[in-house]
Amino acid sequence: MIEILRLSLPISFWAIGFSAVYALQGLSCSRHWPTDFDARPILLAAWAVAIAVQALSLMAVVYAPSSSRFVQATSLAIAIAALVAAVWTMLPVLTASTCL
Repeated sequence: MIEILRLSLPISFWAIGFSAVYALQGLSCSRHWPTDFDARPILLAAWAVAIAVQALSLMAVVYAPSSSRFVQATSLAIAIAALVAAVWTMLPVLTASTCL
C-alpha cells in the first residue's frame, strides 16, 4: 500500500497546489475580494507552500527508499516531475499581473 502512496502523492500534491493557487487567483479577481486588500502576497505564499510541499515529497522519496528498485526509480521520477511542474505551471503567479 505504501508504494501506491509513494507513486501517487507527489502528483496529487501538485494537483491540489495548482488548484488552490489558481482558485485563490480567481477569487482575488472576483467581486467578493476586498478591494483594499492586495492578493499578490497571498498568492506568493500559496505558491511557496506548494513548492515546499513538493520539495518535502521529493525528500521523502529520496530519504525513505522503497524496497523495489522499480518503485523507487519511478517514484523519484514522478516526484521530480511534480516539483518541476509546480514551479513551471505556477510561475505566472510571480511574473504576470494578478487580474488581466
